[in-house]
Amino acid sequence: MAQTSLTLVMGPARSGKSRWAEHLAASTSLPVTYVATGANLPDDKAWQQRLCLHRSRRPASWTTAEVGFELAPFLNGMASEQLAMVDSLGSWVAWGLELDGPSWDATCSQLLASLHTCPAELIVVSEQVGWGVVPSTAIGGLFRDRLGALEQRLVTVASAVWLVVAGRAINVLASSLPVPP
Repeated sequence: MAQTSLTLVMGPARSGKSRWAEHLAASTSLPVTYVATGANLPDDKAWQQRLCLHRSRRPASWTTAEVGFELAPFLNGMASEQLAMVDSLGSWVAWGLELDGPSWDATCSQLLASLHTCPAELIVVSEQVGWGVVPSTAIGGLFRDRLGALEQRLVTVASAVWLVVAGRAINVLASSLPVPP
């Protein structure tokens, strides 16, 4: 079964990208599953505050699935007539930073296949990194490069792409041209 709708919502930290994705999800009549890819980190108070803020904005009718790096298998199990809001692609990429290049490529291919065949409507939230200073560590550079490359692959199959900056959402597909290879 082919994916009917994939919406990609990208933006830098604290841009409003999750709020925009939540708005898009809430504007449908579909039951929503919030798909969390980040680690829980119970000892990180700042992270816990951020999680509480995100949870407080969600309607009580939404369900939550904490999937970590197991995003593709979770999406493979979704049913039609529902919406999965994945937050976030960057957290998912972070789980795979220790994979070598070929293993990473295979993992990304599995994720893309699951996005294509998932019968549920999808909204994927992703961070935009690399707009400024070059990362000072090799792992930071690897994260930036892997996330950017994966986002470029997702844009080619997405039916809608939004960039959220400073609380403003821009329709990327309506306002842009593809960069030649």
